[in-house]
Amino acid sequence: MTTLGTPLSPSATRVMLLGSGELGKEVLIALQRLGVETIAVDRYDHAPGQQVAHHARTIAMSDPAALRALIERERPDLVVPEIEAIATPVLQALEAEGVVRVIPTARAARLTMDREGIRRLAAETLGLPTSPYRFCDSLAELQSAIDAGIGYPCIVKPVMSSSGKGQSKIDSPADVRKAWDYAMQGGRVSHGRVIVEGFIDFDYEITLLTVRALGEGGRVETHFCAPIGHLQVSGDYVESWQPHPMTDAALREARRVAQAVTDDLGGQGVFGVELFVKGDHVWFSEVSPRPHDTGMVTMVTQWQSEFELHARAILGLPVDTGLKTPGASAVIYGGVDAQGIVFDGVDEALRVPGTDLRLFGKPESFARRRMGVALARDGNVAGARDKAKLAASKVRPGLPAR
Repeated sequence: MTTLGTPLSPSATRVMLLGSGELGKEVLIALQRLGVETIAVDRYDHAPGQQVAHHARTIAMSDPAALRALIERERPDLVVPEIEAIATPVLQALEAEGVVRVIPTARAARLTMDREGIRRLAAETLGLPTSPYRFCDSLAELQSAIDAGIGYPCIVKPVMSSSGKGQSKIDSPADVRKAWDYAMQGGRVSHGRVIVEGFIDFDYEITLLTVRALGEGGRVETHFCAPIGHLQVSGDYVESWQPHPMTDAALREARRVAQAVTDDLGGQGVFGVELFVKGDHVWFSEVSPRPHDTGMVTMVTQWQSEFELHARAILGLPVDTGLKTPGASAVIYGGVDAQGIVFDGVDEALRVPGTDLRLFGKPESFARRRMGVALARDGNVAGARDKAKLAASKVRPGLPAR
């Protein structure tokens, strides 16, 4: 039986999010609807989640001493990592000491915080199909790995980054140095290490949201959302839609791969499992032990969004991954480098039938920073995609009038 308290009282159930961007904001809102007291932590003030949480804290989450001091002072019931750049050894130590429970587990947070840990787990421990890969610590090692068998084209990514930052495709030797330099600039933490992957000629890429939640008997059960298709530009998601059509055989294999990875990671919550698919064949790409950016589409498509699913699962509550309607999402970029921007055209966007918007409230905009998302529903995915893109195009970020 799950017992939930009253916020801001001695009985409160307290949850701390480490990372409070647009995804964390929605998780915080979902938790608050269930009467949870929330603590939003980020590296900068006034992050989206900090604007809605009961408590806002700003620290460098990669600083072990600062992270430990904050958790020991706040004493939350659960700590929920929402980004990669966290001092995960501290989380492991605090979990081992019985100070706090980490979602899904401290081990999972450590393994998935960089691409090396999770790729080695999937390919070398679990034997799941992946693209060929090598890890490289220098430009010379990168060139050697490509020459020794990875070949062209290939993909280079920092071992720790998010939203496609630092990721690029190499088509010839002329691109290698540029890709290395870009990866060094795009990593979340200065790491000096990349993964280079052989290119898979896949038909499409999906996110399979996989939910580990408690069943009636108190045992963890695995649930799957309908597959989410997405379009990426320079490794960054710009559109997503649900459901993405798959053959029955491909869907069975996708679920097998996703369950193998998430069973090993353990714990409870939503996992965003990224997979490449060609025909009936499926390759593992990456996994995040938290809601996924492409899964923002579930705010319009599912009875319970990925954020509500995450909140329920980590609290030990029942979940429903049922699909409500086909739908799509389209990213709204900042367009300008400035603080405190304004958004024109919101009324025009919302006049597109069957659409909704989420403007994240980020205090600073960059030309290619994700500042919002348009959501659309329709009787089919193609119609929803058209609506989402149209609505997104009508929102015009800009500088405030002087």
